Amino acid sequence: MNDVYHPAHYTEHPTGVECVEIAEAFGFNLGNAIKYIWRAGLKTPDPIKDLEKAEWYIRREINRLYKNRPISSDE
Repeated sequence: MNDVYHPAHYTEHPTGVECVEIAEAFGFNLGNAIKYIWRAGLKTPDPIKDLEKAEWYIRREINRLYKNRPISSDE
């Protein structure tokens, strides 16, 4: 198998762990949120933009969970 290109922002986290190794365990929305949090300020000079993108994915996951939530008589 050929070696895959890994930009510096993929592996610059102090742990040395590539964020995709963690994000894959969380599904699409939360995995993307983790990637943006993990790499905040590394890919771009503005960590706020990265955190806002993470927030967008978290909100999307919350909305998805609300939509798929079973209706309970307790609410």
